[in-house]
Order: sequence, then structure tokens, then C-alpha cells
Amino acid sequence: MQATNLLLIMADEHSKRVLGCHGNDFIDTPNLDRLAKRGTVFDAAYTPCPICVPARAAMQTGRYVHATGHWSNAEPYSGEPQGWGHRLLAAGHRVDSVGKLHFRSTEDENGYGRELIPMHVLDGVGDLQGLLRRPPPKRPGVRLLADKAGAGQSSYARYDDDILGHSNAWLRERAAAPDEKPWVLFVSFVRPHFPLIAPPNLVERYLTRNLPLPFRRSERPMHPMMAALREVQNYDDYFTGDDHVRLALAAYYGMVTAIDAQVGELLTTLDEAGLTDSTRIVYTSDHGDNLGNRGFWGKSNMYEDSAGIPLIIAGPGIPAGRRVAEPASLVDIHQTAIEATGNPLTDAERAELPGVSLIDLANGARPARTVLSEYHAVGSITAFFMIRVGRWKYIHFPGYASQLFDLEADPLEANDLGTSPSHSAERDRCEQALRKLLDPDEVNARAFADQAALIEKHGGAEAVSGALAFPHTPAPGEEATVE
Repeated sequence: MQATNLLLIMADEHSKRVLGCHGNDFIDTPNLDRLAKRGTVFDAAYTPCPICVPARAAMQTGRYVHATGHWSNAEPYSGEPQGWGHRLLAAGHRVDSVGKLHFRSTEDENGYGRELIPMHVLDGVGDLQGLLRRPPPKRPGVRLLADKAGAGQSSYARYDDDILGHSNAWLRERAAAPDEKPWVLFVSFVRPHFPLIAPPNLVERYLTRNLPLPFRRSERPMHPMMAALREVQNYDDYFTGDDHVRLALAAYYGMVTAIDAQVGELLTTLDEAGLTDSTRIVYTSDHGDNLGNRGFWGKSNMYEDSAGIPLIIAGPGIPAGRRVAEPASLVDIHQTAIEATGNPLTDAERAELPGVSLIDLANGARPARTVLSEYHAVGSITAFFMIRVGRWKYIHFPGYASQLFDLEADPLEANDLGTSPSHSAERDRCEQALRKLLDPDEVNARAFADQAALIEKHGGAEAVSGALAFPHTPAPGEEATVE
């Protein structure tokens, strides 16, 4: 396998349903669609956790959330356990990042030689209120998602412009002064994460397209875990009507198109620098966005809108125009980065890590595996565990009824078979597969215990409930918007 550079591009909160190459006829994503045609698309790719900090820690380490203990947005990665970046730095490769990392601090050894204009969790602490889960407190700041939706210029848009500028300059530097070994550059944009603010011309473009209203917005799932989550993440309550919802959707679609254009500029710079033929490219997101479907916005649940992610790989040795149906995950980045740059996996990495190289998967490898996503953060009164077993998506909630969806017959997850008597065999088989990965009761108890200890470290529940709360991490140089 040819050793190459790796350009890893991540968006934040990009729903794979809002991509042309995933069948969305309303969105304009010409650059990502061309990248998909050049390479391989993973149709069943998942985040290890549908919220930022745990998902990014899992990607950086190649380990699932329960294996590292980065449970929520108040438990950020600080360089331990080490991951693929540390491995490649030790082997003499250049490994740099530009943009959002959402770790604890640049002062930590996070696995990057340089972190250019990084965004980390606020004050190295993050969202302490998210630790309070039984019961979870109300979050007044959720109203800002609807209140701010529309046309304009956001601090996130300015930050993404800076990210693009620094990334283009970095690529030109590599062309002017080539490294002896392949490099890795992680370019991490912050949009289309809310606030839902997009350039006026893009908002107007999508308002004229009469975007469909969210799926089952008024037919909300009655599962007790979804009801409890909605009590906290009640974004939908602040929309004034269908026109307001369409404005929010137009802004989100506009941000996706803006990010697509920036990806296009980045790939043009790569080409002009003469680096395209020696670079593999991965595009993905840390998680998706519900976009009003079933009354949810943001992430934090296991529906495809939230837990599913776009995942595309292209470049030398990657089949063009191929689609892979087998599940993939952000934890696969570990093996991908190691293999892409020409390094062999160690026996320990093969034995201990759950990931599989995306290069291998694109070229036909079909290992027996079960891909996991889990959630122990804001609004969850117990853990959420999701696995894919063939056509079945199984969601396990310790102490509560499970959910089961047949994604072949029911891709929009409209029919929950979690209590269907005729599907008990499928549920049992899925639960057995989950328990081969972990003990859900033990992991659930451990997450709550770790979070209880952290709450006490910060002065107890009363102090944490009064801690600074904010709807999204401010861009570098921006003041936090307080709830």
C-alpha cells in the first residue's frame, strides 16, 4: 500500500442527510459530491458519541467512550490515553491541526506537533451543568437556537475563514519545503454547528426552494428516554411556526453550502501545490443534527440524523465511485492514519483497538465487527448504547425498554420495534452483541460515579448548577454567550 499524506477534514454537526451524495436533492454540495465520486462513501458511518467532546476524544484515541472515560462535554481529552497522533509524531511524521479540537488545553500533549488557532473547551473545564443528569436541569439557552436563526455573519463563519486561510498557507508551506515522511493535517471547521446563521444570499437561496418541514415534528416519540431528553433540549418549543422552522433550515443548509465551498477551496490549494497525487483525503463530521425531526434539534440521541455521520475517503489506492454498506466509525481514523502514512499497526493496536482502516474497508475488507455509539451527557437520565447488527439498529437503555429499528424497511426510523413481541429474537441477538463489547450496567454506573466525583471536585451539585452555562463554545477571541 502506497504511503501518502493524509488530509483529514472535519465539519461540526453535519447531518449526512444534508449532502447531495447521500440523496438530498435540495442541498448544493458540489465539492463534496465530486470528492465522493473520486473516492468511497461509507453509507453506515457513525459517531462514537453524539456530542462533541466525547466524539473527538474517541476519534483521537481510536477508543470508545467507555474505554477512556471522556463521558461528556465537561470531561475533555488531555492527551491520555495516547492515540494515532502521538504514534505518528514519535515515528517522525509532521502532525498538525487547524481549528476546533475541543480538548482541554493546548498545553497538553494532544498528539499534534502544532495546534493552529485551536478551539478548546471553555476555560479548560467545559459544560459542568451537563454533569447533572438525575434530574437534568433546564437549559434556558436552548431558546437561542431559534432566536438567532436567520441571515447574517457569525463568529463561527469568521473563524472558519481563518481556519481555511491557515490551512491553505500550511499546504503551500509543505509544497515549498517538502517533508521526508508523509504528513497529517487535521482541518476542523465549526459550521454547520449552531448558531443557525448563514450568509443572506445562501439563506435566500434555500428559502426559495421550499425545504420540506421536519419529519414527524409533531409526532414525537413517546419512549421515556426521549421524553426526558426533550425536557432539557426543548429547542423546538421556541419556534413560532412553519416559516420560522424553514428559516432555521435554510440557515443550516446555507452553512453546509458554505463549508462545501471552503472544502472546495482547500482541495484546489492541495492541487495547485502539487500534493493531490500524494495525499489521501477524509471528510467527516463529529456527529449529525436532528434538524427538527421528531421535535429534536442538535444532537444527543441515536437516530440516524444525530448518530449518523458523513464519511468519505479519496486519493491514491481508494476505489472511485464505491459505496460501502458495512458500518464504519470515527474510531477507524486511528488505523487509517497509521496505514495511510505507511506505518504498520502494532500487535497491541490490532488486539486492543476497535477500529478498522477505512482504506481496507474501501478496498473490500469485511471484518466481523459491531460498531458502537454511546451517550452519557446532557439530558440522559441513563446511558444510551447503540449498535448496528446488519439491517438492525438496537438502542439499549439500562433500566428501561430498548429500541429497535429495521433500517432496510424503515430508514427514517418511524416504527420502533423495541417492544414488539414478534421481534424479541432480533432484540435478544442485538443485546448479546452489545454485551460482547461491554457490560452496559457497569459502564452506566461507572459514568455516573466518575461524574459524581467531578461534581464534588467543583463544589457539589449546587455549585455546578450555578456554574456558567453556554449554548455553544465561543470561537477564539469571542465572549461566551451565557444562558
